[in-house]
Amino acid sequence: MKYERIKGTQDIYGDEVNYWYFVEENARAVANLYGYEEIRTPIIEPTELFVRGVGEETDIVQKEMYTFTDKGGRSITLRPEGTAPTVRAFIENSMINDGLPQRFFYIGPMFRYERPQAGRLRQFHQFGVELIGSAHASADLEVLLIAKHFLDRIGVRDYVVHLNSIGCPKCRPTYKQKLKEYYESHVDQLCDDCKRRLNTNVLRLLDCKIDAQLAENAPKSFKFLCDDCRSHYEELKQKLVELNFAFVEDGTLVRGLDYYTKTVFEIRHKELGAQNTILAGGRYDGLFSELGGQAIPALGFASGIERLVLTLKSQGTSVPRRERCFAYVASLGLKASIEAFKIAEELRRKGVPVINEVNDRKLTTQLKHANKIGAKVAIILGDEELSRSIVHVKLLESFTQIEVSLDVVVDYVLELFRSRS
Repeated sequence: MKYERIKGTQDIYGDEVNYWYFVEENARAVANLYGYEEIRTPIIEPTELFVRGVGEETDIVQKEMYTFTDKGGRSITLRPEGTAPTVRAFIENSMINDGLPQRFFYIGPMFRYERPQAGRLRQFHQFGVELIGSAHASADLEVLLIAKHFLDRIGVRDYVVHLNSIGCPKCRPTYKQKLKEYYESHVDQLCDDCKRRLNTNVLRLLDCKIDAQLAENAPKSFKFLCDDCRSHYEELKQKLVELNFAFVEDGTLVRGLDYYTKTVFEIRHKELGAQNTILAGGRYDGLFSELGGQAIPALGFASGIERLVLTLKSQGTSVPRRERCFAYVASLGLKASIEAFKIAEELRRKGVPVINEVNDRKLTTQLKHANKIGAKVAIILGDEELSRSIVHVKLLESFTQIEVSLDVVVDYVLELFRSRS
């Protein structure tokens, strides 16, 4: 019988893992620099959370969610994004009692049923941040600065920040009406999906890749903002300019989720083709009340880790290789094997990565394996060495070998580990 991974998923192993460690560790480091704490929400959530939060007419809810009925008859969905679960957790656990604002980040898998292609999988992973409890443009600025700091830190080059404001429930109806009038005058040029969206969710027409040329010439949302939204947007832009934060104003930028208000942004990279958005987000001031909580302003972003890895590779960016094994302990004989594990455990407790021989193999075979897994040092002992209370330490890169007393070998190898370049 042949088993294969499910379409739209991938196995991550070998050198590929180094890229994932690099991105995830830097994501955590940057989040910590800005005072964000990690939140981990379940992979499964009630389906209604996303119908209410993300929007019933969005492509995510209409086409892309993995939804099933569990044994208790409840409709369950594999989470397609991280914001709604974070808001649900905030409300359910009464986190508001800890005061506002609060800052969270998450790293984990999401699930959407889409046509798999480079940078778009059915199980994908995101790093995201959420700043909860501030309506001020300074909060928008902070989130954008985190995004830039993160991308700069991992070495992404030549990205472009697209920025827009899509208004609020007060001013957005006027814009949506203007947008509908524009598209109705071009209805014969619309794809079938957009003809449906024209009467259900007209903002989604601006997201369509098929009718992209029509979107470029569509009315710009920032021209229809109310006084409050305009003031917020202008303040944010002014602060970005004064901080030399480069951005492109994109008046037709909307996001594919209904909860967004006011500020929206995307960061794109030219190397990725059609799937060129590597980080995106915005403000969602109405989501808390929509999900049954108090009205709390908030915003955040999410970044696809798969796309970031593709970007780094396309740029030729090398990342540090995680040291799997510094010392390999080769042993011959039962007594030597027991002593080998003692040495290895002492070294591990001092922070040295060590691999023990766990098969009964010839010494030459053990040393070949040590070289293959990248060990720098081989510690060799057998019954003859034990009888003399010594071991042999072989430096595998220089092919030199010395005899070391058994009672100091741990300190000797530890010093080699600390002094390596």
